[in-house]
Amino acid sequence: MNSFLGKKIGMTQIYSEDGKLIPVTLVLAGPCSVMQIKTVENDGYSAIQLGFDDRKKKSTTKSEIGHASKCSLEPKRFIREIKHESSADVKIGQSITVDVFQDVKVINVIGITKGKGYAGVMKRWNFKGGLNTHGSTRHRPPGSISSNTDPARVIRGKKMAGRLGGERVTIKNIDVVKIDLKRNLLFLRGAVPGHKGSYLILDNAKSGKVGK
Repeated sequence: MNSFLGKKIGMTQIYSEDGKLIPVTLVLAGPCSVMQIKTVENDGYSAIQLGFDDRKKKSTTKSEIGHASKCSLEPKRFIREIKHESSADVKIGQSITVDVFQDVKVINVIGITKGKGYAGVMKRWNFKGGLNTHGSTRHRPPGSISSNTDPARVIRGKKMAGRLGGERVTIKNIDVVKIDLKRNLLFLRGAVPGHKGSYLILDNAKSGKVGK
């Protein structure tokens, strides 16, 4: 399986076998349930739909409840399609655990970054800023934003103040330091996008495919 679903738990530190301290992110990877199987004959492409993290029925729409009941499952909070070449070894309602990453050493992680609201150019784009001494009154403004009478407009894509964060980001080639099969936990080296409790798509880096 090329992709999987998970949830960010938080960060901690563990020691490697040679005594080095490694910063890791704990990700709850599964169990994921197969909610739908799409084939080339019926849908024009081959994929499977995975659902992760049960949701209470009182906070779920009737259409979502009906979709989950077709495969005898509880409604899910996080549902995504993943590319799967052959669905012969997968059945509707099947539960898939973190075992799929047992032989995987490197993965790509897709998530939504933390939203930080409206930010200035120094925070958003790492601008140097103006002088802080000699009577300067221009400390954090962006400076000139366009040319003179030609072209007499702001060039598209100009780095200016605006919304920071809250974007879909893919971090490639993250090392899988450790796998806890009993608790469905992945220990990934370094940081991954999102806040604690945010949902992630985990891709096998060697597959060369990025999840939707």
